Amino acid sequence: MFEAENGKASNGFSDMLKTSWMRSSIILGIIIVAVGLIILFLFKFFNISNTQLFSDVKAFVTKYGLIGIFFATILAGTIVPLGSPALVAAAALLGVSKIPLVLVSTVGFTIGMMINYSLAYYLGSPYVTKKTSAQKLEEVMHLWDKWGWILYTIFGLIPVLPVELLSFVCGLLRTRLDIFLTLSFAPRLIVFAILAYVGEQAGIWFGIV
Repeated sequence: MFEAENGKASNGFSDMLKTSWMRSSIILGIIIVAVGLIILFLFKFFNISNTQLFSDVKAFVTKYGLIGIFFATILAGTIVPLGSPALVAAAALLGVSKIPLVLVSTVGFTIGMMINYSLAYYLGSPYVTKKTSAQKLEEVMHLWDKWGWILYTIFGLIPVLPVELLSFVCGLLRTRLDIFLTLSFAPRLIVFAILAYVGEQAGIWFGIV
């Protein structure tokens, strides 16, 4: 029985990796992480943190960052590719307080996901296929049939995966709103908390925080 469950899980993950957009998302995520690490080491090497420009940017982000993060994460939740995880890590690196940052970004992202859900719920598949290809929607629906809320949770916990697409699926299928909101909020709360901690530690290493 255990082997059968393992085989089913392996087949499910294989199905995910067969889709070109899934592979592209993972590759893009790896590239973004690599580029981010290179930029961090270059900033450290050239001692950018001691320049006046950097100090001005830090002061601006510390003062107004939460407002920007809130609206940026709303847009990121509505499939606009703003890279909310990277924004959260960068804001923490620049000294924005972790707890407000995590809460504001999570609430913003959940609002964005709710917008997607509502639009798909009321406007249906014609609207969704305008936002994404019919083939991609079909592939996502196929994965949803196999995994359901487990898939949604996995996508929510892995920043590079397009959980925003699944919010459209939830709206189309008119899934339970309480479960949708819970699983939109909780995984991203965890992700943003981890990223805020990593960003803060990078800031300490930089001598910024």
